[in-house]
Amino acid sequence: MLLMTVASYGQTAKQVLDKAASVVSNKSGVTASFTLKGGQMNDKGTISIKGKKFHATTPDAIIWFDGKTQWTYVKKNDEVNVSTPNESQLQALNPYNFIYMYKKGYTYMMTKKSNGYEVHLTATDKKRSVQEMYITVNKSTYIPSQIRVKHSKGWNTIEVSNFKKANLSDGIFRFNSKDFPKAEVIDLR
Repeated sequence: MLLMTVASYGQTAKQVLDKAASVVSNKSGVTASFTLKGGQMNDKGTISIKGKKFHATTPDAIIWFDGKTQWTYVKKNDEVNVSTPNESQLQALNPYNFIYMYKKGYTYMMTKKSNGYEVHLTATDKKRSVQEMYITVNKSTYIPSQIRVKHSKGWNTIEVSNFKKANLSDGIFRFNSKDFPKAEVIDLR
């Protein structure tokens, strides 16, 4: 009976994540504001997401990701770094990247909070770049409001606010050199 209770509790956590993923992966896109804290990072900005693509803006940088290639414009250096990020790098930059990660290779545990749910994910493979993650989800809207991610150097916490559905064009997820004609482009792939 205990095993059956644990199994149904895990299904509930997965159902919460499935509903949150459905909200975040709106076909037209979504936008939000975020605050990132952890280690030496302390940043805030805005993010636009459409499927696996995202565009983030902070006071120090602008990031474009088209689902494969990432362009990071570093304002103080007037340079653009081009890369192909791994799972951990994507999670650090896109708080909602968990919607693609949780379906394979993680176990779930969930606790109820006053205004929602907190789902704890633990990697089943020690080689995963993200070993642990906590996702706080609003119980009425299923909008994730906080994501805490464990990396090799500690925990990062991402607070999310002003979540809205949006109609985003695919062009905003790719770097356009015409917008930054003097920027030095450095290909790190």
